[in-house]
Amino acid sequence: MAYSEDAVRGIYRKRAPRYDWTANVYYVAGFREMRYRQKAVERLDPQPGQTVVELGCGTGINFPLLERRIVPGGRLIGVDLTGAMLARAHRRVAANRWTNVELVEGDMADYAFPSGVDRIISTFALTLSPHYEAVIRRGRRALAPGGTMVVLDLKAPRNARPWLIRLAALTARPFAVTPDLAERHPWEIVEREFDAYRFDELYFGFSFIATGVVGRGGGTTALPPTGGR
Repeated sequence: MAYSEDAVRGIYRKRAPRYDWTANVYYVAGFREMRYRQKAVERLDPQPGQTVVELGCGTGINFPLLERRIVPGGRLIGVDLTGAMLARAHRRVAANRWTNVELVEGDMADYAFPSGVDRIISTFALTLSPHYEAVIRRGRRALAPGGTMVVLDLKAPRNARPWLIRLAALTARPFAVTPDLAERHPWEIVEREFDAYRFDELYFGFSFIATGVVGRGGGTTALPPTGGR
């Protein structure tokens, strides 16, 4: 059974002091988390002066990747469920003397997006929310024409055996991952809601990047995938 919101908050409250380095433990198995985060930001393609919302920003591990692209004049809003994770993000912001970052504590499902957002990103967080479909739809409505939403998260490989899904979930359980999450397919909502869509599988199908772009015409256009581990 998937963890409740309170349980997820409690798990990440405990993990907050060690999150940045424990998130890299999976490199020993070839899971190149920071490279996948970089790929997600490349898909997002934020520009100087734009407003970016990161859902489930955690300790702000993506902030350096985003900041270097949106300055000068850009604005970064980080939303996270857990105060302890945001406390680490506050420290990162202060250490780098960023003055364009706003941090919001709360459930991403309740977050009121400002109008005219240029970019929305979520990495390894959206699938933890049982309301992920509504979050994507609300994000889509908030984006300005030409706006982009990127979701980087975990998934089950196609045709994976149940025992493999259970094993993978057990490995990632310290980050509140359970086998039930394999039934959540946020990339399908991105494809349905956006005018242009791109889907990239990573790490043998255990992870993905879904990119949605708001256009001016009707219909859904598939952006070319590049794939890669």
